[in-house]
Amino acid sequence: MDINELLKLMTEKGASDLHLRVPSPPVLRVDGELVIQEHLPRLETGDVEAAFEYITTEDQRSRFLQEKELDFSYSVPGLARFRVSVMQQRGTISLAFRLVPFKVFTIDELGLPQICKRLILKPRGLILVTGPTGSGKSTTVAAMVNYLNEHMARNVITIEDPIEYLHPNIKCLIAQRDLGDDTKSFDVALIHALRHDPDVIVVGELRDLETISTAMRAAETGHLVLGTLHTTDAPQTVDRIIDIFPANQQPQIRLQFSQIIEAVLSQTLLPRAEGKGRISAFEIMTANSAVRNLVREGKTFELHNVIQLSASEGMQTLDQALADLVKKKIVSLEEARMKSSHPDRLKKILEFQQGPTRP
Repeated sequence: MDINELLKLMTEKGASDLHLRVPSPPVLRVDGELVIQEHLPRLETGDVEAAFEYITTEDQRSRFLQEKELDFSYSVPGLARFRVSVMQQRGTISLAFRLVPFKVFTIDELGLPQICKRLILKPRGLILVTGPTGSGKSTTVAAMVNYLNEHMARNVITIEDPIEYLHPNIKCLIAQRDLGDDTKSFDVALIHALRHDPDVIVVGELRDLETISTAMRAAETGHLVLGTLHTTDAPQTVDRIIDIFPANQQPQIRLQFSQIIEAVLSQTLLPRAEGKGRISAFEIMTANSAVRNLVREGKTFELHNVIQLSASEGMQTLDQALADLVKKKIVSLEEARMKSSHPDRLKKILEFQQGPTRP
């Protein structure tokens, strides 16, 4: 089994992911669906181990033996870069490859909300891009950094696990740090980033108390901080940030968070109705005075009401975005319902827009 040939097959089929797991044949994820490559033989333990040996360094293999988990980047010249995740299951190695194109797509090419351009030019504050695994958070953040790079002279430091999109210096001075190779932890890297005179700090994932605390402090001291979280909407994102702190600190954290938050962009990916490709749907919450007040007072359950009534400021709920895609026949009603956290609310929006929908 030639791993580079499999990765070439992955790009030719337009797959986002490749899974190598004993005893299945290779499996591709195409437009969100898993497709078993039945024309290829079933994988044996030695096949996956050989692929693992081929794409890793001695240091990476040693780390995997100790931790039983490993994430890193792998490049095939002239083809693409890949984010690789390795784990052990039932005594065998399992490999997952996520395609990361060499080209950083622009905000317009990806069809991202135009408000992304305004947000990334802000001088300070906290911008959170959220969504489930595989929803395109890293791609959105990369497109926003690319827009900044083309329009402003800023010192940008990214901390990623692993580095995905490579950014050349255009107008910005950009340093990209890889968790594991360049630094040992997000929070330590963040502390040191603050000593390098940054204007913008990108944190690959806000995953623990120390990282979130340091990111908030960086935003508070005059830096623009971009971070990602595995949350599905704005209220859940605010609650996740606040709840990670001890109860006695939460009133102070709510106040601090209400002052530094600039926006929460929550995204999900849906297959297009015509059957080829996927499209993002975004919930957009920007921090106006009503939003800041609700965050400060702990009334996150009322945030969706403010978002729904603030379309003139560029805000929208995920259900409003899904309803718009259904109305334009870009995605099916069934897919939109599956991605909605509030299908009844989605149904009401559609009924208001176009009359009652069939169940």
